[in-house]
This record gives sequence, C-alpha cells and structure tokens, in this order.
Amino acid sequence: MGNVLVTDLVHELLLDGLAVAGFEVDYEPDIDCAKVINRISQYEGLIINSKILVDQEFLDRAVKLKFVGRLGSGMEIIDKVYAEKKGVSVFNSPEGNCNAVAEHALGMLLALSNNLIKANQEVKNFTWNREQNRGFEIEGKSIGIIGYGHTGTAFSKKLFSWEVEILVYDKYKENIDTHNNRIKLVSKEDLLKNAQIISFHLPLTSETRYFANEAFLNEWANPLVLINASRGKIVDTNALIDFIESGKLKGACLDVFENEKPTTYSIQEIETYKRLFKFENIVVSPHIAGWTVESKEKLSKILLDKILFLYHK
Repeated sequence: MGNVLVTDLVHELLLDGLAVAGFEVDYEPDIDCAKVINRISQYEGLIINSKILVDQEFLDRAVKLKFVGRLGSGMEIIDKVYAEKKGVSVFNSPEGNCNAVAEHALGMLLALSNNLIKANQEVKNFTWNREQNRGFEIEGKSIGIIGYGHTGTAFSKKLFSWEVEILVYDKYKENIDTHNNRIKLVSKEDLLKNAQIISFHLPLTSETRYFANEAFLNEWANPLVLINASRGKIVDTNALIDFIESGKLKGACLDVFENEKPTTYSIQEIETYKRLFKFENIVVSPHIAGWTVESKEKLSKILLDKILFLYHK
C-alpha cells in the first residue's frame, strides 16, 4: 500500500484502519491548502473535507495520486472530470452525515416555528412574553423538498409521523419510493404552487447555483419558511433578504452561506449579512448540520470501506 495524507479531522477508526491495511498515514488536520499543493506529489491517497481545492493545477502536481476521499457530500471542490482523465478515483461519503443534516434542518424549523431562540434569551433575561412568542404548528403544512439524494431522503423520513404533505422535486429522478403515498414526486411548478415550507438538499453545480433567486421566490405562492442546509450559493442572499423584508416570507433557517469565512468579508458582504442577521425570524448556524459526534465516525467508516474496496476489487 502507498501513503495517504489526511487533511482534516477524522475519527481514529479511519487512521487505524488505513494503518492496518498497510498504508503509511500522515495525519495533518491543520494543514493549509498551499502546503498540501506543495507536497501532494508525494502521496497516493488524499482525504479532504472542504478547505482543499482539487482543481486541474492540483491534479497535475499529484503525479502519484490514485484516490481522493471527500468527507461528506460536496464535490464542487473537486474537478471530477479531470481527475478521471488523470486516473484518479474520487468518492465522497454523503451516507455518513445525511441523518445529522436531516435532524439539524428539522431542529432549526422547530426552533423557528416556536420562537425558541428569542424566547430562550428573553426568559434568561427575566422577560416573560407568552403572547408575543405564540408559534405555529408544522402539522397540516405542505413541505417541499428540493433535491432527493441522501439528505433529502433522510429529511423526508423525519416527517413521516408529522401529518404533513411531503412534496419532492428532483429533476433527475423519474420515480421514488412514495412510502405508501406519503410522498409525492412533483414538478417544480407544482411544488412552488403548493408548498408552504421548502427545504433545499442540492449539490452546488452550475445548474443549481442561485436556484432560489428572485424569480424563484416570486413564483412561490404560499411562502412560510425556507430551509437551506445544503450549500450557501443555492440561495441568492440579497433576494432572500428582500423577500423577508417585504413580509412575503415568514422565516428562514440557514446553516450555509454564500461566504462562510467572516474574516474575508468585503464591506458589501458585511452590510449584506448585517441586514440578514437583524431579523428575528431567521435561525442560523455555522455550517454544522452534518457536524455531529456520530457523523464523524460514520463518515470515516464509509471512506475507509470505499478505499479498501478500491484496493481489493
């Protein structure tokens, strides 16, 4: 077996499993992209999360590279077409954190619908506002799921006992398991006509970038809550802000953002996020939907299995 560079935090079972299989493992979770580029020519395998961009320049330097394993789901940071040309196998592990993302999205929705963030702070400040924190129930609502891969499927399963209508739009799926008619596969137009809550579970591609733009939001007939725990650039932030300010959208749950590095914000971005964060009817978190104790282990186990399969098939 060859040597593998692991560039992010992983569960020890991945490191131990690679070592037992005969790989030489360099575990450097704090390494930056520039150092990886300078050293990648030495390695046969690479494990990444989100900070390493595996583009054509990177792959040209990776003369020994046989595989890239991506912790999680997002593949927009890897040039898969060029990797294939270079004979580099690429795989990810969306199975490992889809449940965590689904639970987090549902948790954000419940926090928003019951004013839990606001009420929690008020009570801690000895303020007792009951009527001002009257929430709304999920039961009886129509929930649209856009993107029905691992996370979209996991999210739908969380809703089965909630007595809601589940509408799914996925351009690339002609048939899905409707789970005894509890789920309907619909067109984008039908989803926008009927859904009150929409949750995004899409990869970031040229096709999905700014999928939720001004036109999309204006076509949404009964807007209540928008949930995004997929990729920040799926949603046009400025269009979302305008929609909330107008009162057309009652709330949003956002775990992802167009720019997730506050230290790099331009003056314009600072003003944009100030506008966004002033709203009490949004719930936000720092891209941690898939970031649980359990998912850390699952992601590592799945990547290990795929690496070992690659070498023994």
